[in-house]
Amino acid sequence: MTTTIAAPPAPSARTAWGGRLRALLAARVVGLLLALVLLVAVTAALNPRFLSGQSVRDILLAAAISVLLAAGMTMVVLTRGIDLSVGSVLGLSAFGTATFLSEYTLPVPVAVLLGLLIGAVCGAVNGALVTVGGVPPLVATLGTLYLFRGAVYFWAGGSRISAGDMPRGFLDFGTGRVLGLPYLTLIAVAAAVAVGIFLARYRAGRDLYALGSNPEAARLAGVPATRRLMVAYVVAGCLAGIGGVMYAARYGTVDASAGNGIELDVVAAVVVGGVAIFGGSGTVLGAALGALLLTVINNALPTLGIDQFWQRAIVGALIIGAIALDRIVAVRSARASREASHVG
Repeated sequence: MTTTIAAPPAPSARTAWGGRLRALLAARVVGLLLALVLLVAVTAALNPRFLSGQSVRDILLAAAISVLLAAGMTMVVLTRGIDLSVGSVLGLSAFGTATFLSEYTLPVPVAVLLGLLIGAVCGAVNGALVTVGGVPPLVATLGTLYLFRGAVYFWAGGSRISAGDMPRGFLDFGTGRVLGLPYLTLIAVAAAVAVGIFLARYRAGRDLYALGSNPEAARLAGVPATRRLMVAYVVAGCLAGIGGVMYAARYGTVDASAGNGIELDVVAAVVVGGVAIFGGSGTVLGAALGALLLTVINNALPTLGIDQFWQRAIVGALIIGAIALDRIVAVRSARASREASHVG
């Protein structure tokens, strides 16, 4: 008597495509790492000072705020949203923190908490416009970009706060380091890790992916969309508020233009890092690596004597390439899902 062993069932098209999608995201992270290594190696070969201790610390400091804001932006973009106001929120928090320390002479911890609170309130405004008001995220945050920036200019009244007006300890923290690593970089890494754990390990974080993948299906499945979206925008605002505190600590001199235009760099970092602009896929690790890569590009290309026009053109090409790749992935994923439904 012979025994027939049944072959294991073939994976469904959806399962197979899910595996390929995870492999593609992992490949994107590896690609970013390889691009970073190659860029640093070429630049260091042509200019050995690029890898000096001070140069590396400057790059890490420059990337710290971008990584912090990219972590918050990731949460928003995963839901098919966007937050164009983060630069203005950073500026409002930076000027507010500097004002609390210089004019009101508040203790540093209190001023820092107030700076974070400013960011949280701004994030709540964005979230309310999107969820309660039903305003598209692009339009809502474009409006608050100008609203918050106008508030900074009104508050500043053309004045600026210099380093001499703020406590020495606060400014020392902005440039201080432990084991050779800047404090600000460690804060940014800690925030990115916390957001990454939240997205990967907690139901509320996974719900953000669900909302970005299929908002209607997520709502039908019982996902509290309004609450989850509010969390995403408030966290993005809080991290922008912390970024404003870090900006004031690092640069010392703060005026109404603080953080002007940084929102475009943050969006670029998130997209280049593999967070799909159409929502539903991506990681904080990829976004952080994207922020680091763009920072290294901005520091390496002038060292190589490349014109500023080409610097921006390279970043633009990276963004277009990343969006095109995400679009291809989305189309193939939708096709695989349709095939799986027909088979079922």
